[in-house]
Amino acid sequence: MGNTSAAGTFSVGLTGGIGSGKTLVGDMFAARGAAVIDTDRIAHQLTAPGGRAIAAIRMAFGETFLTPDGAMDRSKMRMHVFADPAAKKQLESILHPLIRRETEWAAAQVQGTYRIFVVPLLVESGTWKQRVSRVLVVDCPEQLQLLRVINRNGLTEAQVRAIMATQVSRQARLDAADDVIVNDDGKAALEPQIDRLHALYSSLAQTNGIKHPQDL
Repeated sequence: MGNTSAAGTFSVGLTGGIGSGKTLVGDMFAARGAAVIDTDRIAHQLTAPGGRAIAAIRMAFGETFLTPDGAMDRSKMRMHVFADPAAKKQLESILHPLIRRETEWAAAQVQGTYRIFVVPLLVESGTWKQRVSRVLVVDCPEQLQLLRVINRNGLTEAQVRAIMATQVSRQARLDAADDVIVNDDGKAALEPQIDRLHALYSSLAQTNGIKHPQDL
């Protein structure tokens, strides 16, 4: 579970809206010795060619929702589930149990000073907040989220706003946070914020944190 027994009991849930920079922040914590489990990366692996979710997705949605190389067509599926709540529930019923299982497995394998779970919909899930010791929110202005996702994914502003509308509000995330990292000024501005929190989390991990998370 980690290099110390405390790593098994102290954990951080890292979240933020789309385009906030969760992956970058998670990678920077990993570079400092944290054990990072990214549930979004797990979801991508499950829906990649040969991924464990592909057979069920093919059965539920058909070949038209797969790319020529056998991955889930994320763009097509995104539009479909936005337009059809029943399809969204069906996709979630396939992915969520697999993501949870893979997350549990990854948490049991990783080595690090403490664990960070990167969970895009941590606040929305209703359960993750009770499963981690602290919640860390990566925050930035909504207009910056829009620009980042448009540039990164090639989506229209309307498409990005539709995705953002399915997530909790910026204020709701901040209200749920124990700690906040502001990501509005490049990587250099993140370094001191992450150094400060890494020192705090390392200290808390040595004393089992301020509260104990439930076992995954």
